[in-house]
Amino acid sequence: MDRTFFFLSGLSGFLAVALGAFGAHGLEKHLRDLPDYADRMRWWQTGASYHLVHAVMFGVVGAAIARGLPAQGAGVAFGVGTLLFSGSLYTMTVTGVRALGAVTPIGGLALLVGWALLAWSARG
Repeated sequence: MDRTFFFLSGLSGFLAVALGAFGAHGLEKHLRDLPDYADRMRWWQTGASYHLVHAVMFGVVGAAIARGLPAQGAGVAFGVGTLLFSGSLYTMTVTGVRALGAVTPIGGLALLVGWALLAWSARG
């Protein structure tokens, strides 16, 4: 199981860096003329930042599991949270559909659950 989370850490980190670079260098020129350009770029940056932090957390979860801590739930919550939080922001940026912003807090809640579960797994 720890290898799964190490793999997810590498894959998610790769995607976060690639998407961050795409947002900074590719997406910007496509959105520049839109009236909500600044909002969209801010959404993308927020999504990429949270994505990258939680990619690292998959590795932390893998290390916790390797040490015998019951951290699988934290890893799952981080995965769901990243998909919903960052995914909704990425999708909102590209499509301009602001209603997707209703999904973002659900992803944020899943990320918070992941952090709480990680802390709980270390309670000894």
